[in-house]
Amino acid sequence: MEEPITEPTEGQPAVLPDLTFDQLPAPLREAAARAGWAGLMPVQARAIPYLLAKRDMMIQARTGSGKTGAFILPMLERLDPARDTCQALILVPTRELAKQVFQEAEKLCGDKGLRTVAVYGGVKYGPQIDALKQGAHIVVGTPGRVLDHLLKRSLSLEHLKMLIFDEADRMLSMGFYPDMREIQRYLPRRAVHTCMFSATFPDAVKRTAQEFMHKAEFISLSSDHIHVSETEHVFYSIPGLDKDRTLIRLIEIENPASAIIFCNTKARVHYVTVVLQRFGYDADELSADLSQAARERVLERVRKGTLRFLVATDVAARGLDIPNLSHVFQYEPPEEMEAYIHRAGRTGRAGAAGMAISLLDKTERFDLEKIAKFYSIPMRELPTPTDADVQAVVEERLTALLEARLRERDKLQAERSRRFAALARSLAENEEESPVLTMLLDDYYQQLLHAPAPQPTGTPNPEDAPSRPRRPSGGRGNRRRKR
Repeated sequence: MEEPITEPTEGQPAVLPDLTFDQLPAPLREAAARAGWAGLMPVQARAIPYLLAKRDMMIQARTGSGKTGAFILPMLERLDPARDTCQALILVPTRELAKQVFQEAEKLCGDKGLRTVAVYGGVKYGPQIDALKQGAHIVVGTPGRVLDHLLKRSLSLEHLKMLIFDEADRMLSMGFYPDMREIQRYLPRRAVHTCMFSATFPDAVKRTAQEFMHKAEFISLSSDHIHVSETEHVFYSIPGLDKDRTLIRLIEIENPASAIIFCNTKARVHYVTVVLQRFGYDADELSADLSQAARERVLERVRKGTLRFLVATDVAARGLDIPNLSHVFQYEPPEEMEAYIHRAGRTGRAGAAGMAISLLDKTERFDLEKIAKFYSIPMRELPTPTDADVQAVVEERLTALLEARLRERDKLQAERSRRFAALARSLAENEEESPVLTMLLDDYYQQLLHAPAPQPTGTPNPEDAPSRPRRPSGGRGNRRRKR
């Protein structure tokens, strides 16, 4: 039976007072000063006392709030540099985050004798194995590569003292769950101090989290302690003729489970739908032009949750309720200001993190700024992602998927695969044959991440929209997006 997740109170479990910088133990204060800290950020002041007290915690704090320091700094007090074993494991969803956490750990640990290694896919095992053999005290890694090292026996968790889940909402809801349950088999039979940090803790994540924690307590640094609903409002300034390509890049990077793309006219709805379908996405349209039978077919898929991308006008989408909608894309701002609230309000519900993304040309930017000012909406502009940004993201994603598939193969399947080892080397070494490997990787990626797309029902007309569909490899971008 699951134990209830409680918040510390004056009774039991007891609330601990926040720490000030001067109240930190001397070694922690020295490390923080060496890293350039002038004081403690709110999440650090609140969380560090509980981590030092070895209480299993779920701590909700926004991205960029200083949570990495909140779980690394206590390790200087908790871990023993004289024992050359893995004593802290930090699980993260991406290699980029693994690198960031590793760098922060290196900065804080300094000359304290604690060694850190980052382990993630897409790179050679050798340097990681060497670092583990030398006795890394802190291991930061993605679940798949951590599991690989456990299977290879290059990593042991026998002496583990602390287990940290960073960005726990993503870890427990984006396909890492099977790997993490497998990692759980390698944990010591004794209790291990476990903490989770995340920007949001939806109810489903809280339930799943209890499989990895003992008597978990919850602390939120938002005004709403239990139901954290956060919709992020962002926009991209884009030349009109590049909107379709930018939408594709954003979908590839964000990889939403489901989303609505809003357009102002039925012609634009049809155009965007065909572009998405031809790129291989499971997309369909909803506009006033549809026959009743076609509308019912789309609505049935929406109700069942089997349609990934719905492209619609405001009128056609009225009354629709799509559960677990993480993203709303606005291909253009609405013609009426209040429609923005209806559009953006469809995401970020029931404790889930949501994102409302607007694609704007020069004239449309003024319209959105007027809406943001009228409703006091904090709106951020992000740099438009480039093809290179997309390539980096999908390469990392596909590497993780391929490594997971490889782990599932038994000895007989591995023996069968060896028939193609020489061919694989030949294709990789021959530049003229590289398109064959590229095609195979692309097909595999599409099969795993995208449901079969419906057959396009027409050809987009350039006169219907400010952009035209291009070949998937022909997009251009001139600014990198910071993630």
